[in-house]
Amino acid sequence: MSLHPLAGKAAPQSLLINVPELIASYFSLVPDPGIQEQRVSFGTSGHRGSSLKRSFNERHILAITQAVCDYRKEAGINGTLFMGIDTHALSWPAQLTALQVLAANEVQVCIDRDSGYTPTPVISHAILTHNSNVSSLSDGIVITPSHNPPMDGGFKYNPPHGGPADTDVTGIIQKNSNELLENNLTAVKFLPLAQAQQAASVTPYDYITPYVDDLDAVIDMQAIASSKIRIGADAMGGSGLAYYAAIRDRYGLTMDIFHDYPDPTFSFMHCDKDGKIRMDCSSPYAMAGLVDLRHDFAIAFGNDTDFDRHGIVTPSSGLLNPNHYLAVAIDYLAANRPAWSKETAIGKTLVSSSIIDRVAADIGRKVEEVPVGFKWFVDGLLHGSIFFGGEESAGASFLRKDGTVWTTDKDGIILNLLAAEITAKTGRDPGEHYLDLVNKFGEPIYARIEAPATPAQKKILKNLAAKDIKETTLAGEPIQAILTKAPGNDAPIGGLKVVTENGWFALRPSGTEDIYKIYAESFIDTAHLKSIQEEAKTIAGKFL
Repeated sequence: MSLHPLAGKAAPQSLLINVPELIASYFSLVPDPGIQEQRVSFGTSGHRGSSLKRSFNERHILAITQAVCDYRKEAGINGTLFMGIDTHALSWPAQLTALQVLAANEVQVCIDRDSGYTPTPVISHAILTHNSNVSSLSDGIVITPSHNPPMDGGFKYNPPHGGPADTDVTGIIQKNSNELLENNLTAVKFLPLAQAQQAASVTPYDYITPYVDDLDAVIDMQAIASSKIRIGADAMGGSGLAYYAAIRDRYGLTMDIFHDYPDPTFSFMHCDKDGKIRMDCSSPYAMAGLVDLRHDFAIAFGNDTDFDRHGIVTPSSGLLNPNHYLAVAIDYLAANRPAWSKETAIGKTLVSSSIIDRVAADIGRKVEEVPVGFKWFVDGLLHGSIFFGGEESAGASFLRKDGTVWTTDKDGIILNLLAAEITAKTGRDPGEHYLDLVNKFGEPIYARIEAPATPAQKKILKNLAAKDIKETTLAGEPIQAILTKAPGNDAPIGGLKVVTENGWFALRPSGTEDIYKIYAESFIDTAHLKSIQEEAKTIAGKFL
């Protein structure tokens, strides 16, 4: 996919969404469950779509919420349900719809007390905190399409383990949701909105204070405060827009905060590589505004819209590649959390950089390589068998200082604050620490490219088998392995990975957009990486 002329430039007014049209379409357009694209479909991060495309409308949320209520009843989950929303335009009406169903089903639900927004990791933290203190099991709903463009909406469910639901749960919710749609929602219970909002089962809740007060259990907040380093925090108009001010004030940080107000058009963003507005804090194009300010701060960072991803900007290197920062974070944490057991492993997705494996070998830690999706780290974080779980797409979480679980969902806030801790305690930013790793282990050259793919083509790529690949070499090197299952847990990867001594590529269809992704890495040079990418595209083209 070639670079768009608008990539990295301030979003023009012509790109801004029509918010009234989007919300009107949410309530007025009726999806046809006979059309696949208009059915409920849970990908790696829940159901996503747009009201304009009849893929995220009121009827979808009525059906999904009822299916969640039915699942809770079957599973014996009778505790509080923690619900949060992000700042996408469709999130607020979707929460109102969900409340109508939850109240009718007499589910005890907590929503932000100030009619505000709640980050994904804060919902996970609330679930785990509640479940550690009481016998009734709590769970959660997060209404967010993550970093997707402003016209999109999203809805995901977190069971009592606090992390993303696995397919054994989402499969049930998806199936039952579509059956409800097919039957014209006759089995959906819901109350009029005014009655639902006043229901005794709906509780306004302070999400900010418990999370912010607890941060010192996972990050050395005192070291950051006492260092007086100047921090730039870009809330990017997302669900954590009230959190950085609370963190700054609670711990006395020297922090400038940007875009801490809701704007559902996200007019302050710079365009992503494809010319779209996308709140991707791992994209140097979307993050161009903060990158331009990098020399004003010792460390700066941003988050995607639901604050589960991190974007680290340093004076030394600009926006750090997420893989580079994961390696730095792992190396630093292993050396600076003395209470952690030496037996705990490192969780990484199989499309994350191999420099993580080299760091792990150097510090004597096992690597558990799993498919794409943070759900694969939930059990390890919950029970402390991994101290860190990280994805190549800038999502990660890690244990508290005492070695117990913090969140089982991605937490962009603590990864950003960890960058501040590293800078404060070492006097060097994470970009400088990454250069130390390169000098020690070699320089990986990593890239992800995307290309259009229809739903039918994505299905083909998802189901490729090793025997389908006839090639024996890749970019001049013998192929050592063709993987369709992850080495760490033998789970299907939803695509395939081809590995040589000094490079690899992975093909994977997107779970939320009509594209497929080619991840590739070389430990030789840029020309070698280009060869890997070209041969990967040729291989993919044989099946499309």
